Amino acid sequence: MNARSRPGPLNLITDVGGLLVGNAGDDALKSGVTVLTGDRPFTAAVHVMGGAPGTRETDLLAPDKLVTEVDALVLSGGSAFGLDAAGGVMAGLRAAGRGFAVAGQHVPIVPAAILFDLANGGDKDWTESPYTDLGREALREAGTGFDLGREGAGLGAMTATTMGGLGSASLVLPWGATVGALVAVNALGSATIDGGRHFYSAPWEIGGEFGGLGPAMPSDPAARPVTKADGAAGGGQGASTTIAIVATDAKLSQAQAQRMAIAAHDGMARALVPSHTPLDGDLVFAAATGEVPLSDPVIGALDLGHAAATCLARAIARGVHAARPRPGDLLPCWSDLS
Repeated sequence: MNARSRPGPLNLITDVGGLLVGNAGDDALKSGVTVLTGDRPFTAAVHVMGGAPGTRETDLLAPDKLVTEVDALVLSGGSAFGLDAAGGVMAGLRAAGRGFAVAGQHVPIVPAAILFDLANGGDKDWTESPYTDLGREALREAGTGFDLGREGAGLGAMTATTMGGLGSASLVLPWGATVGALVAVNALGSATIDGGRHFYSAPWEIGGEFGGLGPAMPSDPAARPVTKADGAAGGGQGASTTIAIVATDAKLSQAQAQRMAIAAHDGMARALVPSHTPLDGDLVFAAATGEVPLSDPVIGALDLGHAAATCLARAIARGVHAARPRPGDLLPCWSDLS
């Protein structure tokens, strides 16, 4: 990365050509679903670093498995109930003739990950899971433009000190590849320093995209930071997890995409303190559409990993920065802080 790297025209993951994002949410439920899909199937991989993940079809993304491409990736609220969202996405894709062809059938491949937002004050007294319909709706809404903050899987998300949200960011590398990140921020820890307005991500901010306040130091860098485990609003120890997707138009194998996902976790650690805890299910999917050859098999992969980490750190801050208050919130939004 150097000074010539710059955000794409939308500063969203959909600056990666051919990718689309859709959101659906329910304000009463205080939860929602975000779907990333494409004009055609794309290479995908995953890496989990949190201690409490909730996932669907992630074993399929290992480099030694039969299916090497997917039709969509799903980020959802709802804890394990949210995994139903992938069924709604599958139904919509199958109706459109999408999916892995086998025995005369089309089986859409839709890995998914969830965050825990069941204790955020929303109405969770359903008789049937709402997430299947939310997944179907999010797929219908998929396009290149989408809103950040209290949207999709970020609708009811929280950090230890503020409401969370859905964030995204992108970079165009000097040799032509584009990298983007999409994230639902629901961390056990915090995105801001000492509960204030300064973001941990500040050293990687571009153009004042999340307030332009610059870096700050914690009052006591050696102290354990405040987390939901300290009794913060939102359900305490079980109410966490940050889930993300990083994407590129570079041509990558599944193994190379997995390395990009691993590197992207550095961005999560830059932006959320603490991150990757035993009480978070922190996970990063990687997606690659294969339109741009790697500039160099080693240095190009290094560039992509660093760009993915940088985009994810920025996307986390952008999601929290964009959040706006809604009735019944248990925590303030960043915009409420003075």
